[in-house]
Amino acid sequence: MNSIEICAGAGGQALGLEQAGFEHVELVECEPAACVTLRLNRPEWCVIQGDVRDYSAVHQKGIELIAGGVPCPPFSHAGKQLGADDERDMFPEALRLVDECRPQAVMLENVRGLLDPVFEDYRANVLCTLRKLGYEAEWRLFQASHFGVPQLRPRSILVAMKKPVMRHFQWPRPSLIKPPTVGEVLYDLMGMDGWRGVDEWRERSQAIAPTLVGGSKKHGGPDLGPTRARKAWAELGVDGRGLADAPPEPDFVGMPRLTVRMAARIQGFPDSWNISGKKTPAYRQVGNAFPPPVARAVGEQIVAALNAYALQTTKRRAYA
Repeated sequence: MNSIEICAGAGGQALGLEQAGFEHVELVECEPAACVTLRLNRPEWCVIQGDVRDYSAVHQKGIELIAGGVPCPPFSHAGKQLGADDERDMFPEALRLVDECRPQAVMLENVRGLLDPVFEDYRANVLCTLRKLGYEAEWRLFQASHFGVPQLRPRSILVAMKKPVMRHFQWPRPSLIKPPTVGEVLYDLMGMDGWRGVDEWRERSQAIAPTLVGGSKKHGGPDLGPTRARKAWAELGVDGRGLADAPPEPDFVGMPRLTVRMAARIQGFPDSWNISGKKTPAYRQVGNAFPPPVARAVGEQIVAALNAYALQTTKRRAYA
């Protein structure tokens, strides 16, 4: 099954959807460093560097899926929550692309704040627009830790399909297996340079991480978020005031900092997925990413619904 991805970032959603069975025919991303990351990991992908507002999907009529992680600042609790009044709101562009190519399915993710009561009318308008285009759509809140990601990362997800197909869609169920702790996930990386305190650190880090915060281009650097987030990291034995270039040395004393690779593993990226750029832009890509395991779980359900509808249609034609 083929897909278009907009606002692709470092490829968290794209990777998860690939694992679910989708082949990306085009990925649109405006940040140069993120485009390098996408091309570095998947040279065969067609990565279009540019503004989504300048992209058209008319040449992809009837494609199976259009997906994306549209910018979250318009809805984030960390911002002013301006919604439609924020110039970074890309939901209108996503809906334009849906109208242009009329995909079989749509998947858009954003922050939890989008589901706040203040955006009730906004969400209703999105659903109304999709209904006019012939789609049935639903919002759902998912916690990344329910899908094996060692992090508290609530995300709002919108899935839309044509009504006959949507009848076959079921949201993925949370895993009954607890996610690994920060200590379990990062033990080998923390100790790879021979840090003698790594065993003691692992015993202290027996919980999942708070939400990684990537920050924006205008604000924030390579740190792990605001004061409350840094306090939560400190309880896990991690200094959240910045990132390290390398794991702790053998005689290191104190609270270690995460490297970009450690942050990527907390986000659910496999170690084989390389993040390009210097520390700040690299961490920003990781912190703003959609965890691949969550994208895969939803993507697999979309695939199942499309396949079920196709099978039903084939049977009806056979009996006709």
